[in-house]
Amino acid sequence: MHPFTYTKAADTREALDAGRRGGRYIAGGTTLVDLMRETVERPASLIDISALPLSDTTVTKGGGLRIGALVRMSEAAAHPKVRALYPVISQALELSASAQLRNMATIGGNIMQRTRCTYFRDVTADCNKREPGSGCAALHGYNRSHAILGTSDSCVATHPSDLAVALAALEATIHLLGPDGERSVPFSVFLLQPGSTPNREQAVLPGELITGVEIPAHPRPLTSGYLKVRDRQSYEFALTSAAVALRIGGGVIREAKVAVGGVGTVPWKLPAVERHLIGERPSRRLWAEAAEQATDGARPLKYNGFKAELLKRTVERQLRTLGGIT
Repeated sequence: MHPFTYTKAADTREALDAGRRGGRYIAGGTTLVDLMRETVERPASLIDISALPLSDTTVTKGGGLRIGALVRMSEAAAHPKVRALYPVISQALELSASAQLRNMATIGGNIMQRTRCTYFRDVTADCNKREPGSGCAALHGYNRSHAILGTSDSCVATHPSDLAVALAALEATIHLLGPDGERSVPFSVFLLQPGSTPNREQAVLPGELITGVEIPAHPRPLTSGYLKVRDRQSYEFALTSAAVALRIGGGVIREAKVAVGGVGTVPWKLPAVERHLIGERPSRRLWAEAAEQATDGARPLKYNGFKAELLKRTVERQLRTLGGIT
């Protein structure tokens, strides 16, 4: 562990002032502390923001939800409005980690967590996320758990958050507060694909702080859910996952929101699948045809080619579960 200073911010102004000077925000600490222990991250200054008033979950005027950045994962999953309006969020959170971690980790921290790529966490391995320009050991290494969508020649690491997949499907917005005031960023562009700069992972400006996540209102009735496929049932990251929300009226699919995880460098929205579903009547054939679109643009590596077929099966299974006609 390298030396660092620690400050607990009493209010938002104090937190932003410290962030402007280069301090790193910390709340639950379930990811950052681990990375510091492994010397993957070496911040010189930590600002504890756990006392800030960002722990509310509210229904917006339009009928959507706003979840404060410091709401604990367990609290958000159990919140009656979250469970009633968007069960896909509750399910994603409950499948994310152990109960102990969910009781500590925050919504903002979950979105900001860094990859679980073993090469990123091994400081002796080449990793462009950790050391820009050093290379990507995963490209020609053991890459079974790595991405097949959104990859580049610089990085093939997956984004680990289950919650982020649900937020991508529901087209959420991230609210930020920084030295220059408030702003909002669509979740679709908040997490950045690696391209040639994989070390830049979020559209966060220096000193900015996540204040909340807003899920827009969607027409009702809306059925949603999260399916996660992993090597073991308890406390494991996804090989593939699917967050799906469907609105069916008059026997026809009126709205479809689909995103997948475990296979992309960021949570991966599937507009081709959505387009294939809208306006159609649910059927076994439709689910299978739509799922075939899930791997458009996929670039499998030496050891993770199985993910393409697994992804299609995962999407099809979740569509059948939520849309009926199984």
